[in-house]
Amino acid sequence: MKTEVYSWRVSTELKSDLEREARRRKVSVSAVLDRAAREWLRSVRSTADDEEEQRRLHRAAEKFIGAIEGGDPTRSERVSEIVRQRVREKYGR
Repeated sequence: MKTEVYSWRVSTELKSDLEREARRRKVSVSAVLDRAAREWLRSVRSTADDEEEQRRLHRAAEKFIGAIEGGDPTRSERVSEIVRQRVREKYGR
């Protein structure tokens, strides 16, 4: 149930557009404004949540940036060989 009142000044053009859209949808101007405000709030909250999530992910990833070191430029090509060698060293196989 709506109990609060909010008023503000709008241009004649915006008021006409709102009234036209309300008539077209067969709803009140209040319903059009209510929907517009809810959609705007949803988009703002979603964007803020996305930005905060991106900041959190970046902070988590920063711990690992530059953590892999090595002077062997062929290491990625020899990964299978290196893994087998480490397994043999660890388990004696």
